[in-house]
Amino acid sequence: MTARKRQRSKRQRSRARTQVRARAQARARLKAAVIGGVVLLALLAVFWSTVWPYVMAAVLFGAIGTVGWWLWRTDRIVRAQDRRWRRNDEVEAGRRTLAEVDAMTGTEFEELVAGLCRRDGCTEVRRVGGSHDNGADVLGRLPDGRTMVIQCKRYTPSSTIASRELRDLLGAKVHFRADLAVFVATTRFSRPSEEFAVEHGILAVHRDHLGLWNNGVPLASLWGVNGRGQGDFRHRARWRQAYGK
Repeated sequence: MTARKRQRSKRQRSRARTQVRARAQARARLKAAVIGGVVLLALLAVFWSTVWPYVMAAVLFGAIGTVGWWLWRTDRIVRAQDRRWRRNDEVEAGRRTLAEVDAMTGTEFEELVAGLCRRDGCTEVRRVGGSHDNGADVLGRLPDGRTMVIQCKRYTPSSTIASRELRDLLGAKVHFRADLAVFVATTRFSRPSEEFAVEHGILAVHRDHLGLWNNGVPLASLWGVNGRGQGDFRHRARWRQAYGK
């Protein structure tokens, strides 16, 4: 017999011994469980007149606990469904086409952005845009508690957001001591401004992402695609054909 065959035979014998020990241990555990059950039943039979109130109390409390857990779980499911329905209703009620957004005034657009933030669970949302807004149009808190400052620009789709406008927002972030800065525009960002936004942690919501946000995508989801979505040269060519620049 070769060394390899002897080694294989040794492994097989070892595996067989392990299986035998496992079966023996399983039988021993089963035997112990049966003996324990018999002893418990015997004790209950002997001392039933003494222990029956406690047994009945344990059964009663177990039943109450089970019913309570079922009611709590049902309430959680109903509340979750209600939240989903309410959110869907809010999305449907607030859904607008980008053409309708283009027809808004600057103030109406800021109110739209503030409303989208509230829809997504943001708190303390307020519009602060005006002649002395210090570079901010909307302030608020994300659902996780972080503060944010938002600049809104309702430009014509043929316009382009320049880097200097994002620098102004960066200054507003420092002024308001905000954790995050968001720039929402109805047009596209220039390549340098897009790179500036990514480099300095500014969420640049261009026209295509605004359309997604307006149609129900949560604001938090847009962070994962920041700096993307404006397409390659073919996309820019179609953009110029659509909007004249």
